[in-house]
Amino acid sequence: MKLSVVMPVYNEQSTLQEVITRVLAVPLDIELICVDDASTDNSREILAHLQVAQPQIRVLLQPKNTGKGAALRRGIQDATGDFIIIQDADLEYDPAEYQLLLRPLLEGKADVVYGSRFLGSGPHRVLYFWHSVGNWILTLISNMLTNMNMSDMETCYKVFRREILQSIPIEEDRFGFEPEITVKIAKRRLRVYEVGISYWGRTYEEGKKIGWKDGFRALWCLLKYNLKESKQAIATNRLNQ
Repeated sequence: MKLSVVMPVYNEQSTLQEVITRVLAVPLDIELICVDDASTDNSREILAHLQVAQPQIRVLLQPKNTGKGAALRRGIQDATGDFIIIQDADLEYDPAEYQLLLRPLLEGKADVVYGSRFLGSGPHRVLYFWHSVGNWILTLISNMLTNMNMSDMETCYKVFRREILQSIPIEEDRFGFEPEITVKIAKRRLRVYEVGISYWGRTYEEGKKIGWKDGFRALWCLLKYNLKESKQAIATNRLNQ
């Protein structure tokens, strides 16, 4: 079993080497695809150095900064593993939990697994109240639109069967990837599981990038792709009749 880890990178020089070390320490056959989104710090130099020393690392360079979704789209297209997991380049999520996330997939029960920061007994850093409220509201609206009962739609840790994820067109360039992919897997009636994970959140001073504007974009994406996917489903049903 081969696992493709797709990691978008943008100005993460302070954490990049450590997170890559943690990913490659996981006792699995790992393909690490790092997509640098035109970093302006030393992230590209760090990646170039690590790629020489570690053959599991593949580095893709975006010609200009186009966002997390665009970086993920490129990395996903190049993945060759049996499964694909999304990994941020900070230290908020622990790669040691990959095997826990993979279990429903390896047992043949799931097509997609979300790592929930709100389930389980792992440690969670206490941070921003209004972020948690915003996440709860977005997850609630997502569940209402998709008829799923998720606890953490906005989580980074999402694991997919490779052929399934590569068959889903990703349109969002920035932080709209999370709501877009959630709506699209729901509309395809895939088998989705959640697994509780730990969470080591960081502050804005420590490099956190997502803000309130991204929350409004996520809400727009939920509504947009729910309507778009519903229309496509109706059109497909008419063609099949």
